[in-house]
Amino acid sequence: MTDDGLRHLSAAGDRILAGRAADGDVRAFEVLVRRYSRLMRAYAQRVLGSNSDVDDVVQEAFVQAWRKLPELDDLDAVKSWLMRIVANRSFDVIRRRREHDDINEHDQPAPPQDSPEAQAEKLSLEQALDGALSRLPDEQRRCWVLREIGGYSYLDIGRELALPSSTVRGLIARARKNLIRDMEEWR
Repeated sequence: MTDDGLRHLSAAGDRILAGRAADGDVRAFEVLVRRYSRLMRAYAQRVLGSNSDVDDVVQEAFVQAWRKLPELDDLDAVKSWLMRIVANRSFDVIRRRREHDDINEHDQPAPPQDSPEAQAEKLSLEQALDGALSRLPDEQRRCWVLREIGGYSYLDIGRELALPSSTVRGLIARARKNLIRDMEEWR
């Protein structure tokens, strides 16, 4: 495909790309991967709390999406569908971790450009947020992550989780209240 053809394909909407990819167009799927991989990585990073599994989770999500794309009924919802796949994969990893959790697997080495004090503070903040997020009920955590990390609207979150928008707003409000309470010392 020429550069103009790829550029033209890159300008296409999700519906067109998903339709072409569902028909086996690898280039269309590649555009979807480029379009949403950063968002999916950011989401997986926040849910998983470490970089060790993020690439695998996102790659597995795209492999599953490629296989299942012909079954997607609403091609306009490809973004939500991809995020649901990466969310499910991320939560699967968390469930597996809980089965045989080893504290040493969660240690993150300090980057050389940061001082030990700054890294210790950052790590402590991340651990506090991860702990606060893990204490939230599943629906509150999913809604909060989709809103704050994924940038989803209340309506999109409702569609994603099959909940009314009013319920989503309430869950996010309760999640924020719980997080503010749990993270009070970091204010």
